[in-house]
Amino acid sequence: MNAIAETSSPTAIEVALQEAARAARVAAARLARAARPAKDAALRAAAAALRARQPELLAANAADLVGAAGITEAFRDRLTLTPARIEAMARGLEEIADLPDPVGRRLAEWQRPNGLVIRRVAQPLGVIGMIYESRPNVTADAGGLCLKAGSAVLLRGGSESARSAAAIHACLAEGLRQAGLPEAAVQIAPTQDRAFVGAMLGAAGLIDLIIPRGGKGLVTRVMREARVPVLAHAEGLCHTYVHAAAEPAMARAVLANAKMRRTGVCGATETLLIDAAIAPGLLPLLVEDLAALGCAFRADARARAICPELPAATEADFGTEWLEAVLSIAVVDGPEAALAHIRRHGSEHTEAIITEDAAVAQAFLDGLDSAVGLWNASTQFCDGGEFGFGAEIGIATGRLHARGPVGLEQLCTYRYQILGSGQTRP
Repeated sequence: MNAIAETSSPTAIEVALQEAARAARVAAARLARAARPAKDAALRAAAAALRARQPELLAANAADLVGAAGITEAFRDRLTLTPARIEAMARGLEEIADLPDPVGRRLAEWQRPNGLVIRRVAQPLGVIGMIYESRPNVTADAGGLCLKAGSAVLLRGGSESARSAAAIHACLAEGLRQAGLPEAAVQIAPTQDRAFVGAMLGAAGLIDLIIPRGGKGLVTRVMREARVPVLAHAEGLCHTYVHAAAEPAMARAVLANAKMRRTGVCGATETLLIDAAIAPGLLPLLVEDLAALGCAFRADARARAICPELPAATEADFGTEWLEAVLSIAVVDGPEAALAHIRRHGSEHTEAIITEDAAVAQAFLDGLDSAVGLWNASTQFCDGGEFGFGAEIGIATGRLHARGPVGLEQLCTYRYQILGSGQTRP
């Protein structure tokens, strides 16, 4: 589909996008100047609505699940709402309300020899287009974060979660109404037509930033077609490296959590790297633990020499984000070999090292290019809520503007304010 700017006679889809984006721009101007109490009141009212409307949310989600027959277990897990997950969404909105207002923060200030005082001040991004797939909670997380960060957001979720997303959006709209803020500040796409995504990607001048959250196919399409700046994440091809100085019980507990807590999240460990010095004794125990939890494996030749029952891994397996109960395994000769493997196969998302050697741990963390590195902790801690952000709008793995979990601060840009006393430039 041609970009909006190049279309002489806009289609109905393009007209719908233009109307939504223009309403969002008007709302964004109001939201950028909104006082913190109003934004916080909207978030708290939306949280209350999520709790009050739990039966409606669960019914909408049940209908989505029926319509998504034949999906994988990992996909079903991402799509499913439960009372606990609805409560987590509500708490997330309240936690966002508790955080300081990011808008107007004085990021830096200095004085020039001529007496000019220069300030760098945080400001909203404007209008954000959020394109995501199966996770209904993204509707609440993205809506709440953008609201607090003073930006309007246009949400386009996947068709498989359309009913759930609409029910969650209704709670956000109720919160905005109760707080006297424009409902157009958080909008949901009026159609599930895929052409609407194309219209969003071509909406330069109407949308200020596109954030995709989903699988490789979605992110690749957005990066290829967008004429709007993109804050993207790559695959979550995360590694856990068990170093020779790892404490065995810790390694077993952390790896089991990193892989099997929720296999369908982008922070799940997809590859185990284990040091050759301890692999003969520890690898069979790690495999036994994970197999008992239902995990399958793909192992390199050195790992299969220790555990012959493991299926052989191909080169492609080490570049696969499984998002299910499958773990790739490679035996490596020390931290540098582990880092080399990660650089060759990883997606610069999240990596962990398990070791009791602090110097090795720091060298490993310093040697990573990935957005997040952990020492003696599960890769599944790569999450905005766990970082204290209240929620996240995604995990950014690019090199510009933001990396790792994207929360309130990362949803702001900045501008300069210059205070003078009559200075003129020679």
